[in-house]
Amino acid sequence: MTTKLGVLLWNQATDWASYEAAAKRVDALGYDYLLAWDHLYAIFGDPYQPIFEGYTTLAAWAKVTTNVRLGLLVGANTFRNPGVVAKMLTTIDHLSGGRAIAGIGGAWHELEHAANGIEFGTGFGQRLDWLEESAAALRTLFAGGTVNSAEGDHYAFDELVLLPAPVQARLPILIGGSGEKKTLRTVARHADMWNAMGSADFLRHKLDVLHAHCDDADRNPAEIELTAGCKPIIRNTVEEATRVWHDQMRRNRTPMEDVADDDTFWVGPPELIAERMAERKALGFHTFLAELAAPYDDETLDRWINEVVPMVDGGK
Repeated sequence: MTTKLGVLLWNQATDWASYEAAAKRVDALGYDYLLAWDHLYAIFGDPYQPIFEGYTTLAAWAKVTTNVRLGLLVGANTFRNPGVVAKMLTTIDHLSGGRAIAGIGGAWHELEHAANGIEFGTGFGQRLDWLEESAAALRTLFAGGTVNSAEGDHYAFDELVLLPAPVQARLPILIGGSGEKKTLRTVARHADMWNAMGSADFLRHKLDVLHAHCDDADRNPAEIELTAGCKPIIRNTVEEATRVWHDQMRRNRTPMEDVADDDTFWVGPPELIAERMAERKALGFHTFLAELAAPYDDETLDRWINEVVPMVDGGK
């Protein structure tokens, strides 16, 4: 299966002109997906640095791009009522001519919740219960159904319908996370796409868990697009790529000791990146979503799609 690529441009430590220019570049190079975070405070390094909001970013990108699919990696479910989220995504779908993706996750950044007075719940387990309710509601609303709440539900829906309908017959739901008891169960029930990060062994185990949940949900796992997250920095040598990485982290006020052990940073020559991708393709991950920090790296953008992908798909 042919490799698909997406790029998440870090929303933090950038100005809008640079952010928009990078988005246009991703689209012009022929990437499949263009993504943004959904955070209110910066999440790498110092939280008190500039960061742009996610959904309004997607709306703006919809009018300056042509082909790339647009979504959040992933939307913080706690920030907004899922009925409002369905309306926002449908609007973005119309703005973009049917290119929206409904990225959603349980949320984790306690500081931004406390600062903004947003309910954080009693713990991650409760937030994942809320995510299950939201994903089920989105699936029904996007399909033209009506949503009502049951006793004990977190959300109080009352004959909720979505008008107009999305442009897409099935607006895809992307869920990020690898929690075995709740997140992967929600993926199996409702998601069209699943994003995960980690080593090949880690992903292999999580896939086994996902398949078990699909069996319980009477769902064919082949219906779910598997996407692997990474943070590539491509240069001719590891040393050169490492210098770029250090410069990016300084720009983002992030000490290297905070990221040195993060195995999602793939830093080195094209052959190294291709090897990591091939390991994951062997597991069934044919889509790769790269996070790029500001200042946005044109060389990596160009070499990943034009140099690395032919290595992976051609088996070189």
